[in-house]
Amino acid sequence: MNVAAEAITARPATPPAAGSETIVHAQGLTKRYKNAVALDGANFEVGPGRIVGLIGPNGAGKTTALKAILGLTDFEGDLKVLGMDPRRERPQLMREVCFIADVATLPRWIRVQEAIDFVAGVHPRFDRAKCERFLARTKLTANQKVREMSKGMIVQLHLAIVMAIDARLLVLDEPTLGLDILYRKQFYQSLLEDYFDENKTILITTHQVEEVEHILTDLLFIRDGKIALSTTMEEMGARFAEVLVNADQIEAARALKPIDERAAVFGKSIFMYDSADPERLAKLGEVKRPSVSDLFVATMKGTYA
Repeated sequence: MNVAAEAITARPATPPAAGSETIVHAQGLTKRYKNAVALDGANFEVGPGRIVGLIGPNGAGKTTALKAILGLTDFEGDLKVLGMDPRRERPQLMREVCFIADVATLPRWIRVQEAIDFVAGVHPRFDRAKCERFLARTKLTANQKVREMSKGMIVQLHLAIVMAIDARLLVLDEPTLGLDILYRKQFYQSLLEDYFDENKTILITTHQVEEVEHILTDLLFIRDGKIALSTTMEEMGARFAEVLVNADQIEAARALKPIDERAAVFGKSIFMYDSADPERLAKLGEVKRPSVSDLFVATMKGTYA
């Protein structure tokens, strides 16, 4: 593990507030394949009414964690989702959970009405009338086939279906893969405005971190099958800081033991700190809150070596 990761993981995650229901509880979550360990004793919790970003590099264990949560793979350790064991209670669990992968993968032959009929037949918490109200805002017609739609229209159909499912947990695995930036923004904005409320929890995995940062309430960074960072967005803002430092202050900045350092323009450098004294940082230069993507890069340095 690199120095930055060691510094960040030294602090345990803040536990959920007393009395709050836990949507996902994982303790020692482990998944071993023949020649690899996908999950290595991962510990994390997801509370109700939260939008959680599960973020990590390729091969970090994101997809395996989602499969375990959805009851699609066996595992070792303790995992409860909505109080249920996904291995033994998957039928009951899936009445309360909705899983959406890449929105661009709807069958090209299927018609709008056929897609609605299918979901109505397999998900007990699907509200057909609500779905049709969403579709009424679009130009989609009941007999239109997916192959006749633009990518934007496919997004609209998928959103109408998703938002009509009254699931307590919505799991999104790279949901906007292959869509251009306009439709990606539309997807997340509609999700926030028309679907999410305090009774629902959303778990998102994505490589496009900067596009979901504004909707997240919590972060889970995963690396080598372990949780490298678990924090709320509020805690992140209070805990981590970046400082733009002039060349003559670089040694003083290094003396405060940053978790990351990178070059900036005009001979300046940017240092990232975990729980440093704000007054001492202010003497070094301009202080700001790091972006999620910059914090992710600092945490994962060395992963791709």
